[in-house]
Amino acid sequence: MQQTPVPTTSPVEIAEETFLIPNLAAADPGTYVPVNAMLIRGEQPVIVDTGAPVHRDHWREQVFSLVDPEDVRWLFLSHDDGDHTGGVQDVLELCPNATIVGTFFLTERLSLEMPVPIERMVWVGPGETLDVGDRRLRLVVPPIFDGPTTRALFDERTEVLWAVDSFAAMTNGAVHEVEDVPADLYDETFTLFNSMISPWHQWLDPERYDRHVDAVQALRPAAVASAHGPILRGAAIDDAFDRVRTLAGNPIVPTPGQELLDELIAGLVAVPA
Repeated sequence: MQQTPVPTTSPVEIAEETFLIPNLAAADPGTYVPVNAMLIRGEQPVIVDTGAPVHRDHWREQVFSLVDPEDVRWLFLSHDDGDHTGGVQDVLELCPNATIVGTFFLTERLSLEMPVPIERMVWVGPGETLDVGDRRLRLVVPPIFDGPTTRALFDERTEVLWAVDSFAAMTNGAVHEVEDVPADLYDETFTLFNSMISPWHQWLDPERYDRHVDAVQALRPAAVASAHGPILRGAAIDDAFDRVRTLAGNPIVPTPGQELLDELIAGLVAVPA
């Protein structure tokens, strides 16, 4: 089976002193799953998640092309999934002045995978804020999530929302703004990915869920960045909130099973000459 080449990615400016740190994972030919992190390069620079281990070297190159490691003051971990924690040890080693922004339960779960220096942590939960000098960061529970420790981050200065795993969708290459993604690809994979990430949506009471989504949308972000989707701006933001609302109480979207696995394994077998 021929490997789909993965395009090279570079940091993308989302707002003033705020950068998407993008990486891609190959999916079907010509399509890719974003695996993003973010950097806020303000008075007290904040690294927002650290990508997946497979992207560790490139993630590090991108981040530290924008900020001196010794200037980094904060590492915000949205949750403890591996595709968000791949560079944690690099930050701890290279950024002596960095403090991890976590929670009690995140610390407990993360400690099963790696050493966690609690003396270099602060615990900040949803509904609380973090003062990082020239701005205040507000933490909220995002509309969609796949881990119990998840907190989204809203920068009150730039009005950028880091939505973590919410609003996931495939892209067709190293394109990072939603208007550059083919509409049919976005439509199909948005519903699939957001259902896969949060299969609990099938048991939700729509009215109660709407109140939660409304509370996050009421932040009125100017831009939304996420770990697995394109950057959203303008009408695309309200559209994304509306799309996740429709998941409440509806069946999960079926995902590929053994038939696809058999095809992938068959593709690995060399054809005799």
